[in-house]
Amino acid sequence: MKYLYLALAIISEVTGSSFLNASNQFSKPLPSVITVISYLACFYFLSVTLKYIPLGVAYAIWGGLGIVLTAIVSVVVFKSKMDLPAIMGILLIVSGVLVLNFLSKTNAH
Repeated sequence: MKYLYLALAIISEVTGSSFLNASNQFSKPLPSVITVISYLACFYFLSVTLKYIPLGVAYAIWGGLGIVLTAIVSVVVFKSKMDLPAIMGILLIVSGVLVLNFLSKTNAH
């Protein structure tokens, strides 16, 4: 269940970031409202996650996977371009999240 809350926090954050871009600096009402609601949901689910997963671990996963998914949405939806250094950086982030989850002993609460 703890990872469900974390997944909901990540999905909400990616949704909020995506609609933040679509809101055109909060000049479009519907994307702006979706942005605010998504970020509220994101921080709610992240706060619930912190009952079960230590802050550093939860934030690393939330931030790392949020970056990766937001980059994918940026490429697929907004037609942004990614160069090799950007891809390498994202792979390093994913590697860090994997190391933290599978090799670190800080995952226990």
